[in-house]
Amino acid sequence: MNQELVEGFILSRKQTELAGITYLDFWLATDQGPRNIRTPGAQFVLFVSTAELSNSSTELQHHHPNISRTELALTLFSGEHCSALYANSQADFFALRDWLKHQGITCYEDDIRLADRYLMERFVYGSTQALGNTDKHGRLLNAKLRPSQYTPHFTPLSLDIECSEKGELYSIGLATASRQCVLMIGEAQQNAPDWIRWVPDEKALLQHFVHEFIAFDPDIIVGWSVISFDFRLLIKRAQRHNIPLNLGRDGSLMTWRDAKTGSQPGFLNLAGRLVLDGIDALKAATYQFDSFSLESVSQELLGKGKKVEDVGNRMAHINHDFMHNKVKLAEYNLQDCLLVLEIFDTTRLMEYLVLRSQITGLELDRAGGSVAAFTNLYLPKLHRAGYIAPNLPKDGGLASPGGYVMNSKPGLYKDVLVLDFKSLYPSIIRTFKIDPLGLVEGLKHPEQAIPGFKGGSFSREKHFLPDIITQLWQQRDVAKRERDSARSQAIKILMNSFYGVLGSGGCRFYDTRLASSITMRGHDIMQTTARWIEEQGHEVIYGDTDSTFVWLSQCQDAQHASEIGNQLACMINQRWQEKLRQEFDLDCYLELEFETHFSQFLMPTIRGSEQGSKKRYAGLKKTDTGEELVFKGLETVRSDWTALAKEFQTRLYSMVFAGEDVSQYITDMVNHTEQGHFDAKLVYRKRLRQGTDKYVKNVPPHVKAARLADQQLQAQGKPRKYQRKGWIKYVQTINGPEPLEFLTSTIDYHHYVEKQLRPIAEGILPFIGQNFDTISSRQMGLF
Repeated sequence: MNQELVEGFILSRKQTELAGITYLDFWLATDQGPRNIRTPGAQFVLFVSTAELSNSSTELQHHHPNISRTELALTLFSGEHCSALYANSQADFFALRDWLKHQGITCYEDDIRLADRYLMERFVYGSTQALGNTDKHGRLLNAKLRPSQYTPHFTPLSLDIECSEKGELYSIGLATASRQCVLMIGEAQQNAPDWIRWVPDEKALLQHFVHEFIAFDPDIIVGWSVISFDFRLLIKRAQRHNIPLNLGRDGSLMTWRDAKTGSQPGFLNLAGRLVLDGIDALKAATYQFDSFSLESVSQELLGKGKKVEDVGNRMAHINHDFMHNKVKLAEYNLQDCLLVLEIFDTTRLMEYLVLRSQITGLELDRAGGSVAAFTNLYLPKLHRAGYIAPNLPKDGGLASPGGYVMNSKPGLYKDVLVLDFKSLYPSIIRTFKIDPLGLVEGLKHPEQAIPGFKGGSFSREKHFLPDIITQLWQQRDVAKRERDSARSQAIKILMNSFYGVLGSGGCRFYDTRLASSITMRGHDIMQTTARWIEEQGHEVIYGDTDSTFVWLSQCQDAQHASEIGNQLACMINQRWQEKLRQEFDLDCYLELEFETHFSQFLMPTIRGSEQGSKKRYAGLKKTDTGEELVFKGLETVRSDWTALAKEFQTRLYSMVFAGEDVSQYITDMVNHTEQGHFDAKLVYRKRLRQGTDKYVKNVPPHVKAARLADQQLQAQGKPRKYQRKGWIKYVQTINGPEPLEFLTSTIDYHHYVEKQLRPIAEGILPFIGQNFDTISSRQMGLF
């Protein structure tokens, strides 16, 4: 066998046990095509206190003769010395772990997957170089992996199926940027597009699907709910027809494994390929939408949607088209595939996920994963510093203080500045050396350490997290200069996740002294910053986590406001540098930036109170393209308010900010609402977060509407739509909430005036000396 160096990106990983030895198999995407590599035998490992194990050493050898033991120069955070116990097979490892726990011996790091440990200890994140011996099948054996900066270039295959409400397959769409086809059950039709492949029945459909899929030979498959719906249904239907879906790169069977909890639908195993769900990918990149349906997301991102007349009654159209217009159904099927490809392309999701993997070691298809990312980065460094990681907190972790939120000063203001600390929590970690190892070492020598909060002290020299953040910060600055938005976003999300990880009971490094030393330091920084600003003669009207809102009572124009904002930021930054050098002998990485100038600004009160609200405001600011109205936490940005409310608030606030009389506008909106001019804008859209039968004591309006809709559907002999989770559109009528699709009663216009228009008007009118009731009554001739 010839020795070869292969460079590529890890697509899949699995354990293979042969003759009692466990190997790790990886599939790589390379410039020369996919390659399968296998490591030398790898051992499972866990750690125990040497003292705890000492009384059970003989029994351990007797009950588990295949286990090897090594005493290490590593300690727990408590200072106890550790021993490592190794197993060659997963069965021996699980048996060992169960036996130790039965003996009352605590195991450490026993929950880390073999492949994850293998990669992280070699600092291999996503990309790798593998040196090994090539066999006659092209597989690389005895491969040794090392880090690499290889950048893959994927051409994703988009997959989408169409089926009946009973799960009977109609068609399967497959598309890349350069090639597409739809497999359709039915007789061939004249003048049909040549990309439609006609098959006689469902069994033939599945057989042709396997053939086409292998011909495409994708590294990456993308879709919308593609794992939990499309692939899951394909597996079920294939099992029904006894057709093996041998779609793995090595010809292996694609398999499904149910999740242990209800938070995930299950897991797909496909050797040498990755399946990415568009919804999970968008959420990983922190995209937020009122609805993550393909129609909603594509309309918002692309300005176009599905090829169907009535999205709300999609199933009926699909069934009709399968019976009477299969070409139209094929076009609809293909359009779904192409929309997903375009969403991935427009958002650069693939690039983002690759970068996230190369920074953290997370698999491309890993949803969430903040704790895993932190562990991948931190654990190998910790081992080299002589420590074994602790276990998860048994109590699930105690709550740590949240971010600082100042009591606001309600009012209608002119010239409000927003000053933001750039990445405040990462800056605090970096400045004050907040770190799990730093806490252990700092408590050993508190007289030399940096004081934290809740009894925490942090070493000035022994730590990792501040240096990790420094490196990421520098990489992000480079990405910004190069306008690499995907890399910048990946780094930003990772850095901002560190506080949440350290404050999470799901992280092995959780310690309330860590999280509290971040947030409580943030409180101190925000309060001190506000005091320094007010010493300059300006009034701070609100503060939230890392933002300070400053009212300039005497401001000449926008240029003057910008000058003051920049001067304040410069002054604050200089004072923090001086303060931290004098009090703690620390370099300061805190950086305040002048972010926004609102020419008009409203800080509202809590509804029904004179007390100022929090996390809710509106303002008018100038941009390169004109003036922009900004809403935070108010009705306009909330999905559970009607289009009428959003339109009313936007126009009303614009008029108030412009100094215009709003009386006639309010009167017209009330009158036109009651006269039925705005019926199309009175629809509520609300999410069902659990099955409708789960609501027993309190049944909210949207659930009542969903139950009515299901009753109507059943009466028509159709399946229910809302008995589980989902979205419902409904209207408030004189007979209560009714689903939009089965609206029969008269709309309750008084409800919309009182519950949609009134609250918005009352949020701003008192600040200009007006009253909603007075305006309405005067126009009706009551005064």
